[in-house]
Amino acid sequence: MFTQVGSIYCGDAMPLESAQSLVTALKAAAEPTRLRILALLRSGPLTVKDLTRILGQSQPRLSRHLKLLNEAGLIDRAPEGSWVYFHLADRAARDGVAARLLGCLDPVDAVLTRDRQRFDGVKRDREATAQAYFANHAADWDKIRSLHVDERDVEAAIVAAVSNRKVELLVDLGTGTGRVLELLAATYERGIGFDLSPAMLSYARSKLDRAGVPQAQVRQGDILDVPLVDGTAGIVVMHQILHFLPDPQRALQEAVRILAPGGILLVIDFAPHGLEFVRDAYAHERLGFADVQMRQWLEDCGLGRVSSTHLAPRAGDHPDTTPEKLTVSLWHATAAVDATAKAEPMLERVS
Repeated sequence: MFTQVGSIYCGDAMPLESAQSLVTALKAAAEPTRLRILALLRSGPLTVKDLTRILGQSQPRLSRHLKLLNEAGLIDRAPEGSWVYFHLADRAARDGVAARLLGCLDPVDAVLTRDRQRFDGVKRDREATAQAYFANHAADWDKIRSLHVDERDVEAAIVAAVSNRKVELLVDLGTGTGRVLELLAATYERGIGFDLSPAMLSYARSKLDRAGVPQAQVRQGDILDVPLVDGTAGIVVMHQILHFLPDPQRALQEAVRILAPGGILLVIDFAPHGLEFVRDAYAHERLGFADVQMRQWLEDCGLGRVSSTHLAPRAGDHPDTTPEKLTVSLWHATAAVDATAKAEPMLERVS
């Protein structure tokens, strides 16, 4: 399974605590099944059920392996409804422990090759399920898109707002189909999208996998209580999510909490409108946001340099019988640069 026995260099003056953590990680990985699990999770998150199907081992046995890998800091758990997804730990990825271990594996090993083939089968089944869900709900998205400016114009404005930026972590709050993670893939080393809907997350995973965005993950999470520590994200995006919330300002405060010094918050939503039917048809709590209100909220959250762009539909956009076409607004705000901030990047918050 190994092509070589690699050395994991960690510096001449490694703290005792770090050395002990490394020894624990190496011990946890020094078992064939656990090494196979790490190799699989390198390609994406999996549940115990997925791993049972791929590895052909019992659920209790695999749960024990996962527990040991989790305790060693090599993998993290991400509960999602009644399921739990496992993925390589942010800490292990940052420190390079997992990468160095997996780099020693023989890429043509027969066992690992069979595991990858079975993983591909799991992904195909996921994609079929996700596509069926989206097909059943596509009319909803099509209807909303028909109400406002062409989506290509909105996406172009989003890309322009973060142009020439490259950040370690981008967070997409209310990720939905994962489109923002796909659209801005060139701007981040690691992306995390949070959403409450398991069905949407399943679709987003499938979509990101097809698009070839391996540095992005989606997880179930409440955007009012994001499971990340303060000051971790270089870019935070809230795309068409605030109008679903009874307390948008609270969500903005949470977004600002996880924003790194000098980081960008990008909010995309509707300008004020009068289409009352969207309350009942699509569960919209707010009929858009006035520019002055959004600017005040962002300033109250401590953000500076707030700018806005308003994309009104052009004549001839979406020619149908809709009585009103909606304007999409984009607000761009920057967190203050605090040279004393020492927030640890990409660590999950312990609550």
